[in-house]
Amino acid sequence: MKVLVADDSPISRHLLQVSLCSSGYETHLVADGPEALQMLEQEDGPKLAILDWMMPNLDGVEVCRAIKMRAAEPYVYIILLTAKGRQEEINEGLEAGADDYITKPFDLQELKARLRVGKRILELHEQLASQARHDSLTSLLNRSAILEVLQKELIRSMREKTPVAAIMTDLDHFKDVNDTYGHLAGDAVLREAARRLSASLRASDAVGRYGGEEFLIVAPSCGAAGGADLAERLRESICGVPIDASGRTIVVTMSFGVAATCELKQVNQLLHMADEALYAAKKAGRNRVEVNS
Repeated sequence: MKVLVADDSPISRHLLQVSLCSSGYETHLVADGPEALQMLEQEDGPKLAILDWMMPNLDGVEVCRAIKMRAAEPYVYIILLTAKGRQEEINEGLEAGADDYITKPFDLQELKARLRVGKRILELHEQLASQARHDSLTSLLNRSAILEVLQKELIRSMREKTPVAAIMTDLDHFKDVNDTYGHLAGDAVLREAARRLSASLRASDAVGRYGGEEFLIVAPSCGAAGGADLAERLRESICGVPIDASGRTIVVTMSFGVAATCELKQVNQLLHMADEALYAAKKAGRNRVEVNS
C-alpha cells in the first residue's frame, strides 16, 4: 500500500522511508505541505499519509483541512506527527481532519501499529463503498452507479465529439422462468446472464443491473452500428448455451435496444431512445436487436 510521508526534515524522511519500506509499504516522500496536497489529490495518490504538523508553506493541519473539505472519495487516512503535546493542540489537529496522531519523538513500532489500523480502516471503507455501488445478486454495478457511468461518458462524448452507445436489454419471458422453476432458479439465471454479459464486453464498456431482469450497457466511442454489433454479440452469448440453474437446464433469450449519440446532454434522453428500441425488439418477437436511429 502507498504511504505518503510529508516532513521537512531530511533525516526524519529517510528514517521513515527505510522503516516503512522494510515493512512492505510503497513510500512517497515530500518536504512541504503544497507537495503533500498535490500528491494526495492525484487520482492514484496514496490513501495513507503521515504528515508532520510543522512544515513550510502549508502545515500538516492545513493539509488535513484541505483534504477533508474535498469530495468524500477517495478517503485518505491521515496520521499527524506533532511535537505539540497539549490536549487543546491535539484536539485542533483531530478536528482539522486527522484520523490519528503520534507525538515526537515517536516509536517506530508504535507508528507501524497505527498504520496497520489505518490500513484496516481503509480496506473496510473500500469494501463498504464497493457494496454501495454494486448489485448484491449479480455483483454488477447497481442502477445509480451505471447511470453515473453513462453521465460521465455523455460528458466526455460531448467534449471529444465521439459517440457513446447505451444498450438496454431485458431477459425475455423472465416471469415464466420464476413461475416454472422457482425464484432460486430465477436468481441463478440472473447471475449467469450477468456473468455472460460482463465476459462479452470490451474493457472500456460497463454494464449494470438497471432493475429486475433489465440491464444497461454503456459503450464509449461506439456509434449505432458498433452498438448493434456489440448487442448482437451479447445476445448470442445469452441464447447460445442453455443456463444450468438449480439442476435444471433453462433456455434463455434476451432482447436489446440500442441508441447512440455524440450530441445529447441528458441521460434521460438517451435512455428513452434505448428503451424505445428495446420495446420495438420485444414487439417484433423478442430475442433480437433493434436500433433507434
